[in-house]
Amino acid sequence: MTGIHLRGALDLGPLLEQRSVFLFGPRQTGKSSYVREELRLPPERVYSLLDRGLLLRLLADPTLIRQELEARNLSECVICIDEIQKCPELLDEVQLLIEQRGLRFLLTGSSARKLKRSGANLLGGRGSDRFLHPFVYPEVRSEGFSLERAMFSGLLPPHYLSADPEEELAAYVDRYLTEEISAEGTARNLPAFARFLQTAATVNGKILNYTNVGNDAQVARQTVQQWFQVLKDTLLGFELPPYAKSIKRKAIETSKFYFFDLGVVRCLRRLPRITPAQAEYGEFFEHFIFLELRGWIDYRRPRTQLHYWRSTSGFEVDFLVGESVAVEVKAASLIQPRHLKGLKALREEGLLKRAILVCTEPRPRRVDGIEILPWRSFLELLWKDQLLSK
Repeated sequence: MTGIHLRGALDLGPLLEQRSVFLFGPRQTGKSSYVREELRLPPERVYSLLDRGLLLRLLADPTLIRQELEARNLSECVICIDEIQKCPELLDEVQLLIEQRGLRFLLTGSSARKLKRSGANLLGGRGSDRFLHPFVYPEVRSEGFSLERAMFSGLLPPHYLSADPEEELAAYVDRYLTEEISAEGTARNLPAFARFLQTAATVNGKILNYTNVGNDAQVARQTVQQWFQVLKDTLLGFELPPYAKSIKRKAIETSKFYFFDLGVVRCLRRLPRITPAQAEYGEFFEHFIFLELRGWIDYRRPRTQLHYWRSTSGFEVDFLVGESVAVEVKAASLIQPRHLKGLKALREEGLLKRAILVCTEPRPRRVDGIEILPWRSFLELLWKDQLLSK
């Protein structure tokens, strides 16, 4: 699978022709590779703050970047600053260069939290936020994509392409998630934060109960809330809010939480390879579809809302896209009438233009107006931007 190089699902070129962009994403999603291979920016127009010498120079005097770009008489082009959160003071210089020389900037980082916490200048609305996810389906489908492999290794590029993803995942969890992310949350007790991560992985895709997580992780409820917020701010997880506007059936109003990568969850839970025979397969299958929906929204439809719906009487639909398309996910090779109950209950609200059940059946079919789609068919429809077209 060494042929994968480009991140073709995200196209920042047209946006960068108009304005500056913040590109955020967790470590190892491939932000630097995207700049180098997809945007093909010349090396002299890329400032990587992972270069310790450059970082120390700019921390001492942030105006050096403006002096250098003015000396080269650059204007009306794109400049990239990689890992901008390492020197938030540069953003004042960036704003001056945008205003005075018409430069556009691609500012990448693994955490918006550090920028916001430092009170940094976020360009006063002159920059758009975009997010880089691990691989999504259209980027890997031509490489003999295997869902079971994705559940094992996850879809972070280095792990998905690795001959030994288990070892790399363990290092990623230990060094990055536990140590660096705990520092983001000012967590001085690494064992406690490690317990929290493992507990959070066990409730992945479930309705959040901070008290229960705190009891299992042996930390206070308030600390659990803070640490979940850190995971969201560093893009290591996403909150899925409930859809609470249903009238005929009262809805639950508590969010769910999903981690950003399948392999990370499997590693945190210390699970072996996930197969269809295992009870966890259904959870990972739902998680995979969530990540595809989340990636599609961030790349193609950034204003689209994503919710789940669950009534207090127990009817549930996994995902509501906008307020018109309901998507239920079942890891079943033969869909039964009981699998359709949630979709039918939500359809009674009169909101839906489309109801879809994603499954592992081999061919598409339709039952009582509900589309039953194999997961590959659903993803083809999604990434061709046809989900909301009906």
